[in-house]
Amino acid sequence: MWGGLGLALVLCLLPGGGTENQGSSPHCKEAPEWTIGDQNPMLDSRGTVTVVVLLQAKFAILEDLRLKLENDGLVNISYVVVNHQGYHSQMKYHLLREKVSQHIPVYQQDEKQPDVWTTLNGRKDDFFIYDRCGRLVYHLGLPYSFLTFPHVEEAIQIAYCEHKCGNCSYTTTFSSKQSAPP
Repeated sequence: MWGGLGLALVLCLLPGGGTENQGSSPHCKEAPEWTIGDQNPMLDSRGTVTVVVLLQAKFAILEDLRLKLENDGLVNISYVVVNHQGYHSQMKYHLLREKVSQHIPVYQQDEKQPDVWTTLNGRKDDFFIYDRCGRLVYHLGLPYSFLTFPHVEEAIQIAYCEHKCGNCSYTTTFSSKQSAPP
């Protein structure tokens, strides 16, 4: 328990609360509009804490994190991987897809559409953690996004358990569902 609290405090003490500082604060703003093909992953995941990961045809150990959080009782989290739009990344998309869990969708961008990475103001290996209403809670870049460090896990836990961006109409808990009148 104290270890988790200590990590949360460390995140709060980091510049930008453990996020990359990118000019005006993007915290608690709705995700910018982006689509891949005819899919809108942010809209499709509304009502869940959403983790968007920008990868460039490289292996990610997201499944271990997903399972750990699920075993800790943090369910109803959407994970989305967006591959880089560049030619070399497109050529290696199938390798990335094979290495990421079947429970985590991997999106390949169409080069004819606006680049999602640019739209999000993100870079390789960035993690964007959104609350249930689609508001940005954390944007973690390197070195904070290394999954061997606890920063990503802590940021997801904070987005899941706290209301950093205020109330959200999608916020429900298991106990409130049980106690609701029929």
